Amino acid sequence: MKTLLLQIFTWWNGQTIGTRFHTWRFGKKVGQDEFGNTYYEGGTTSWGMPRRWVIYKGYAEASAIPPGWHGWMHYRTDTPPSKESYVARDWQKPHQPNLTGSAQAYRPQGSIAVPGERPRVTGDYDAWTPGG
Repeated sequence: MKTLLLQIFTWWNGQTIGTRFHTWRFGKKVGQDEFGNTYYEGGTTSWGMPRRWVIYKGYAEASAIPPGWHGWMHYRTDTPPSKESYVARDWQKPHQPNLTGSAQAYRPQGSIAVPGERPRVTGDYDAWTPGG
């Protein structure tokens, strides 16, 4: 019952009831990544491409899509990583959760959360004052 209520009233905890119905009706499972996210394809977009979507396992966070699946989702490749031996490149970083609002969030020198003054840069604006 809890799962049904979550699917009706929330979109950030996995799929909604509408997405579940659409996936059941039109979706063809293409594969699953190491995080448990499941990828589907079915139907066509308005520009004639196959429609692709992901159902997240747990919290819906777009940055949780690995690089190979990201390329497939954005039509950079037609072959999904599940159908080839995809190996991430050295420069492709592994997923990091969004740390905004947490104690580990990036807080540069001079921000409101960090004491001190921001270092001066060449693009800083010096306001004009009369007689100055």
